[in-house]
Amino acid sequence: MGERAHLLSREVNLDTHVRDVIGLIDAEELEGIVLAGHSYGGLVITGVAARAKSRIRQLVYLDAALMEDGQSWLQVMPPEIAAARRKLARESSGDVSLPVPEAKVFGLSDPADLAWVQRRMTPHPFATFEQRAGWGTPIGNGLPLCYVDCADPVYAGLAEVKSRYRGDAAWNFIELKTGHEAMVSAPEETARILLRFA
Repeated sequence: MGERAHLLSREVNLDTHVRDVIGLIDAEELEGIVLAGHSYGGLVITGVAARAKSRIRQLVYLDAALMEDGQSWLQVMPPEIAAARRKLARESSGDVSLPVPEAKVFGLSDPADLAWVQRRMTPHPFATFEQRAGWGTPIGNGLPLCYVDCADPVYAGLAEVKSRYRGDAAWNFIELKTGHEAMVSAPEETARILLRFA
C-alpha cells in the first residue's frame, strides 16, 4: 500500500505488514515507542505488540480495526460488509486486492481533503482480510491501550468493534468529533491526542 503499492501480490498479508513495522523498529533501534495504528493499522500494531512488546510503551488505536487472536478481519466485520468485500475483491482482482473506494465513505466533506485522499489511496491486499491472527496473546500483549473513537460521522465498518471494547477497563477510550480520516479532517486535535503519550 502507499509507496509500496508496486509490491502488491496475493502473498501480501497481515504478517507482511507486521514484519515491515518490526523491521523499521529494529533498523532505527527504537525503544519506548508509542505505536499508533489507524483503521487496518490497528491489526498491524496488535501483531507488532505480540512480537516486539519490549520496544513499545503505549499502543494507540486511531479509529482502528480490532480482532482477537485466531480471528480474521472478515470475521469481526458485520456479515453484510464482509460479503460485499469478498465479492468486490473477487470481481475486481481475482481476490488479490480491494479496489480503491471513494474517499467520501470515510466521512470527509472538504473538497480539497477528498481530492487529496483520493489521489493517495491504493488497492488493499485482500489476504489481510482473510488471514487469521496467530499472535498467541490478547490484544496489546499487556501494554497500555488507548482507542481514539472518531465519532462524527462513525465509520460503519468499525461500529460493532468499537461497541465490543468500549467500557472495558483495559481500554482508555477518547472520543474525537470527526470522521474516520482524523489525521486529515482534524490534524491538530489528532496530534494533541497522540502527544499526550509522547
